[in-house]
Amino acid sequence: MNTKLIVPALVISLMAGTAFAKVPERVANRLGGDLTPAGAEKAGSGSGVSAWSASNKIDGSKYLGNWDGNGLPDPFASDPIKYTITSGNAAQYASQLTEGQQAMLKTYPDSYKLNVYQSRRTCVPKDFVAAAFKRNAEVGMLVDGGNGISEAIMASPFPIPNSGLEIVWNHTLRFRGARLAREFNMTSPTAGGDFVLTFTKDEITFPYSFPENKRAEDLNNISIYFVAHTEAPARFAGNVVLVHETLNMALEGRKAWTYSPGTRRVRRAPNIAYDNPMTNGDGMGTSDQYDGYNGAPDRYDWTVQGKVEKLSGQNNYRGNLVSYDDLLMAGHASPDAMRYELRRQWVVEGNLKSTARHIYAKRVLRLDEDSWQITGGEMYDGRGELWRVQEAGQAVDYRANAGECFTSGGEFIYDTLAGRYLGLAMKAGRPVNQVDEGLDYLTEDYFTPANVRRLGR
Repeated sequence: MNTKLIVPALVISLMAGTAFAKVPERVANRLGGDLTPAGAEKAGSGSGVSAWSASNKIDGSKYLGNWDGNGLPDPFASDPIKYTITSGNAAQYASQLTEGQQAMLKTYPDSYKLNVYQSRRTCVPKDFVAAAFKRNAEVGMLVDGGNGISEAIMASPFPIPNSGLEIVWNHTLRFRGARLAREFNMTSPTAGGDFVLTFTKDEITFPYSFPENKRAEDLNNISIYFVAHTEAPARFAGNVVLVHETLNMALEGRKAWTYSPGTRRVRRAPNIAYDNPMTNGDGMGTSDQYDGYNGAPDRYDWTVQGKVEKLSGQNNYRGNLVSYDDLLMAGHASPDAMRYELRRQWVVEGNLKSTARHIYAKRVLRLDEDSWQITGGEMYDGRGELWRVQEAGQAVDYRANAGECFTSGGEFIYDTLAGRYLGLAMKAGRPVNQVDEGLDYLTEDYFTPANVRRLGR
């Protein structure tokens, strides 16, 4: 079901993909009014999308008393399944299904399904993040043909967007804390379901979300520092990747380095970008598919297809609590480890520019309106055929020291042609993300090629 676009006066610019910026004060004042601080519609819908309220925020103290630190307890474990969509009744629910979900039901008619639960909109930003959204709406601008942003800081730069490109930037720069450390597994099961886990640790600093930075121009053009250490299996152990993500990619592109224990050398790695194979991805995904989409947006023309009500993985705590033997099966992740809810999504389509190269000629990104996180998408080949389907479960981190909307409930890339898939950011048996506290060592000096050499050794 299509819903109205947020600002009717901007419909023309949205559909045309024009890169306007800023909004009038009277429009920005809708944030916290009929819109949430992040720019979502507060109202629910008669078809099942629930209303948003600040009181929806999860009280973590109710669930963390005997918590062991691995996988946040599911606050909605007692919710019953409202209905289940299978290949047999898919036509009845076609309006709620994305193109990717419909393709998965056709590809795996006997095993794939969607268990649908009550819609619970629990993404409630902290006060200082809400204030950043309001300021960004009034001052944020695209610059250099959309390859960079100006003035905005801390949170998604365009809470009331005017173009598809602004919506892509909202995902890229969404608030995730200032510093983050994670442990997770990846794997690409065989067609028969056999798998070997790759264990990775990564550490990330987001200068864009440092409280001392007051505008994008304060960042020295670096929005993210990232380092990833692969620790298992043995054939990958010791490999380290370092990335400096630039904010204005027209001024300077992404800078990346790798350390290999075989050579004991740090080398520049310009191939960690765009459609080059994803690190540890077994050829099942591209570098810019991490996190739904990452990196420069410059190879595509981005247009808004509208805002629609579709099913997406939400409050998917269960996916981090089941064993890998129960989660990973032939063809796709276990449907019984997933939770789907009806949500409003911004839908953005990227069509490859005639002057650019990429293995995906078209990609569709689906962003949850409450968090600006990509929760799904479809990738098309040069013939216009659907090739890969991406799903990213979302689960709010309700701990008091984190309290934001971006804990991963598991991310999967399904190759509908190969009959295989890639599991990313899987956290079963791993500690929950460390956010900000205890991460003061993640300074600029930590994210240098010289330090990467020390980390690898």
